[in-house]
Amino acid sequence: MFAASQNFLILGDSLSAGYNLSKSQSWPELWQQQLTAEKSDWQIVNASISGETTQGALARLPALLKNHQPKAILIELGANDGLRGYPIKTIEQNLAKIITLSKASGSKVVLMQIRIPPNYGPKYTEQFIAVYPKLAKQHESILWPFFMEKVAVDPSLMQPDGLHPTAKAQAMIRDFVSPVLKQL
Repeated sequence: MFAASQNFLILGDSLSAGYNLSKSQSWPELWQQQLTAEKSDWQIVNASISGETTQGALARLPALLKNHQPKAILIELGANDGLRGYPIKTIEQNLAKIITLSKASGSKVVLMQIRIPPNYGPKYTEQFIAVYPKLAKQHESILWPFFMEKVAVDPSLMQPDGLHPTAKAQAMIRDFVSPVLKQL
């Protein structure tokens, strides 16, 4: 007899939405296929949207929590805010609200460390990067390393835009993220 399924919500941007790939090629879908093969009771709910900002995700979150009642949430957000030069304080406040709402719903939170290109200057980039460990500590959440660290440095794993991973990279990302379930 299988246990009732537990939803794992991925709240992210194009990196998790599988930008320019078919749904079946995206790392969340590959992860679900792996979990199904392992007869896991976890169900991946990929609520990621290309171009998503922390503000957009915050607006969508209450309905997602109500509809999916996730046991855990991976927050992979902030890159689009950073790329648009949004104020660090605004990004931090939005992420804090997302974490707070998620935890209040009974979900365990995994916050992914996001990085942006250094062309925004060292001060902005350093402040941006510092938000994630600070919030994870304040909210007693798991901080997960950025899954693009090893992918982004290999041009063969990146689409021509230099920002999004190829289909070839998706299984690597899945394998990098999937151990998070053991931490839960």
